Amino acid sequence: MSEYDNTNRGVLFTNDRKERDSHPDLKGRINISGTDYWLSGWWKQGQRGEFLSLSLGEQCHQQQQQAAPQRSARPPSQRQQPTQQANQGVKVGAGFDDMTDDIPF
Repeated sequence: MSEYDNTNRGVLFTNDRKERDSHPDLKGRINISGTDYWLSGWWKQGQRGEFLSLSLGEQCHQQQQQAAPQRSARPPSQRQQPTQQANQGVKVGAGFDDMTDDIPF
């Protein structure tokens, strides 16, 4: 498999997890100047016909960081410092980037 430069490119797929009308019809990712963002799309009906409305979400890695446990409300002197051993085995960027398909953008 050869490497592709996906800078300033994106992809949308049908949202097979749509449960409500407010959920996007299409979901995917887009890379803008080397930074990955979530991309969502809704098919809408306008005066001149059907169109695709797009929304750009937060950076992909920021959403993964939000899922991390919240810090303690205790003062810094009373907090337990994480050990290096506790941080071993943590895979940075795990999740959406683990896809192994060969689809070029």
